[in-house]
Amino acid sequence: NANESEETVVLNIAYQYGLAYAPLIICRENELIEQEYEKLTGKQVTVTWTQMSSGADINTGIASGNLNVGFMGIAPALIGISNSVGYKIFTNLSGQEHGMMAHDESIKELKDLIGSSHQIALVNIGSIQHIILAKALVDNGYDAHALDSNIVAMKHPDGMNSVETNSISCHLTTNPYIYKERSNADLHELGEVKESWPADNSFIVGVCAEKLYSENPDLYKALCQAMDLAVDFVNSDVEATAEITCEYDGNTYESEAMYLAAGTYGTSTKGILELAQFMYEHGFIEKEISRYEDLTFENVAGD
Repeated sequence: NANESEETVVLNIAYQYGLAYAPLIICRENELIEQEYEKLTGKQVTVTWTQMSSGADINTGIASGNLNVGFMGIAPALIGISNSVGYKIFTNLSGQEHGMMAHDESIKELKDLIGSSHQIALVNIGSIQHIILAKALVDNGYDAHALDSNIVAMKHPDGMNSVETNSISCHLTTNPYIYKERSNADLHELGEVKESWPADNSFIVGVCAEKLYSENPDLYKALCQAMDLAVDFVNSDVEATAEITCEYDGNTYESEAMYLAAGTYGTSTKGILELAQFMYEHGFIEKEISRYEDLTFENVAGD
């Protein structure tokens, strides 16, 4: 009947590719949001999951009202908050190691790249990988933008292929690609990059539209509880997780279990206010964010 159709609640979620999103695959496959919402309200929710290739696309989706929730790198999330897209961070998702590998033997450290024509592949301008590079530069006494003109935007798998075939000089990437590249004897690592953003700092976060947060507190609560359950699942049983996620990631079960074990999964943020301040000081975001509360809804633990 007509009343029932009015009761249909839909939650539109976007996320991206890779191992850092493992808890979301668990959440999706085990229908955790649906179960939590039904427990709270006795009602059904329809959850739609869309994979997108960039945080910028997710920002557009939330700004237009087509998406309620998105998962992305912390840097695009901070850009979205600074630009008043209309969301805040509602959960951390994962931290992952980052690193930059080079093929050319003459490139030993960052200073060997400054002023050169060597190209650096990373996923996107304004991505967390771009900010990690900028932070490594500043940490070592250089301008944050000293290598901006060297950057070439490439998806992680394409960047890996390009540095391995020496068609590009360097690749700044994360799990699992950084581990695959480290096992390649033709490549070597620039340690300065690895040190600028520790593996347990926030890498992927979840953002929720302020409209959903204020208008449907039950659905928001179900979403948060589902994230807790998904993260607990990954942390308590890497093997069971790998069985579910390996086909999504295109890895063998053994590789998937190994890569999953190398990440950190948790709902508490780490280092995000420090990163927001860095991005403001160096012109990556236009609005200064000086309080943790400006970034997150009040249930979020972290800094």
